[in-house]
Amino acid sequence: MPASNKPEPLSVGTFFQRHADELGLELVAGRQGLERLIREPTVNRPGLALTGFYSYFAGKRIQIIGSAELSYLKGLAPGAADECLRRFFASPFPCLIIARNSKVPTSIRRLANESSVPVFRTPMITMKAINAATIALELDFAPRRSEHGSMVDILGVGTFIRGDSGIGKSECVLSLIERGYSLVSDDITRFRAFEGKRLIGTSAELTRFHMEVRGIGIINVASIFGVRSTRMEKSLDLVVTLKEWREMEDFDRHGLNRNFYKILGISVPHVVLPVRVGRDLGRLVEVAAMDQKLKSQGTNSALEFNERLIKLMSPDT
Repeated sequence: MPASNKPEPLSVGTFFQRHADELGLELVAGRQGLERLIREPTVNRPGLALTGFYSYFAGKRIQIIGSAELSYLKGLAPGAADECLRRFFASPFPCLIIARNSKVPTSIRRLANESSVPVFRTPMITMKAINAATIALELDFAPRRSEHGSMVDILGVGTFIRGDSGIGKSECVLSLIERGYSLVSDDITRFRAFEGKRLIGTSAELTRFHMEVRGIGIINVASIFGVRSTRMEKSLDLVVTLKEWREMEDFDRHGLNRNFYKILGISVPHVVLPVRVGRDLGRLVEVAAMDQKLKSQGTNSALEFNERLIKLMSPDT
């Protein structure tokens, strides 16, 4: 499957388009520089740089300034302030955010336009703006991978259903939706790793809320089953592989051995279900998801049964 472990740089324009509402961003200058690239998923407060120290300037990051920096600039002599800002805008940073809806000095607007550096304003206080922008950037820069398979939310358990073409994935997902569960994606699921600990699954924008059912064609799940039958995204908790019964040399009968499936280096509990005519795959996947939910809460039915069996066989009992 195509993978992207190394994040691609993000344009300032794309960042603005995605996060303007949540960050309260207003573009005040430098519109012609929206194609500039953000190369690191964090932000920098350039206090030292404004004093003239550029030896360790984080120029690949978004810059954020607040009342402290603006007060410092205001306290400088007019010529010194202009020289300070001229040097600052000559450095290769992607964009500048001014916090607290502070009035943007005329010199900043002028130099931003001359240097094609976008300048935004936000009503957030400086620290909240830094935190919110950092979280947004972490999501934007998260490693991504696409996998063949469908994803369903079953009682809060994000379940990714995979298997060979024609094995019955779509029919299985459809039966789960009929039981009241929610479709996340069909056929192709896009995953992104968040903080290297969990995976978030979603669908491509074009196919969102739609399914391909052999013999029927493309259906709109939300229109047929209602808006509760779909989700935009879901964290991944379980991978279920559907496999032809005759292709399996052996399969787990007791569930003591836990298996895992790796996506972007993150291991996810994995169950392989043998497919045979007459088996209710939807019900089996539903039970697998319920069992995973119990395990996540510290209850392992197989281990409990094994312990009871060992205790019964013990000569001391």
